[in-house]
Amino acid sequence: MAIIFDENGLPTGRKVEGGHVRVLIVDDSQFVIKHLTQIFMSRDFEIAGTAENGKAGLELFKSMKGQIDLVTLDITMPEMDGIETLKAIKALDPNVTVVMITALGTVESVKEAIKLGAKGYIVKPIDREKVIERIGQILK
Repeated sequence: MAIIFDENGLPTGRKVEGGHVRVLIVDDSQFVIKHLTQIFMSRDFEIAGTAENGKAGLELFKSMKGQIDLVTLDITMPEMDGIETLKAIKALDPNVTVVMITALGTVESVKEAIKLGAKGYIVKPIDREKVIERIGQILK
């Protein structure tokens, strides 16, 4: 997926071929979901959906198969953690871009996620500029 970058080299939420980058946010914190939603929307990304745990996120991903470009996935969640959710999502769509979100996640969890196909990670607390910069690096 090729996306358009602005004059400062930061990602816009628009694809080169037209349309918006569609994001699925999976996190057990409503605050983080709200914050990420605001950040992505400020850059013209489209929020395709949000979920409060891995199990719900996976179901949402399945129901929108082929329509999600980017997934942000918290590592530590109830019901189904980020690592298990990542494995299941990658099994369904090996090409989807997944970015892990971690606060409590250990270095080992992040390393495992990268091995399993995550394209990168963002560390909580969520900082608007860092998120935009990091997403840009991942989507280049």
